[in-house]
Amino acid sequence: MASKHAPSNPPVLPDGKPFKIGIVVSRWNEDITNALLEGAKSTLLSAGVLLEHIEVLFIPGSFELPWGARQLMKADKKDAIICLGCIVQGETKHDEYIATAVANGIMQLSIASGIPILFGVLTTTSYEQARDRAGGTYGNKGSEAATAALQLAQIKSGDKPDKKKIGF
Repeated sequence: MASKHAPSNPPVLPDGKPFKIGIVVSRWNEDITNALLEGAKSTLLSAGVLLEHIEVLFIPGSFELPWGARQLMKADKKDAIICLGCIVQGETKHDEYIATAVANGIMQLSIASGIPILFGVLTTTSYEQARDRAGGTYGNKGSEAATAALQLAQIKSGDKPDKKKIGF
């Protein structure tokens, strides 16, 4: 999501205390993904998610993110899972194939399982763009994914804060 299209009012974080959140992190481009992880964990903890309710699984690369999310689902009931990775464009189309496969895998797993699984994968044309989105000029997309995970976990729990009545 482009930051310039983000909601004008920062979202209010739901109380995270009751939620169990999984985070799958790619080790490829590790300095970037570690920064995304720190952003995600910081947001979750500031919302009240207990440290012992945050499970982190490191996997080799972004292609394995859907598999890692599935492993976290099998291990323990999670209210949401955040997938963090960084795919930087190279000289071939390899990055496009990986990004498409990962996005589709995460989406399909989320729909099939009913568990919100967040796509916190940077797909950039340069390493500098990735740094800018992992705590740099354009914020931290790991933090944004954690915010979305909390919002979706809240909705999944039956608490729909933005639900408005229509009619009379």
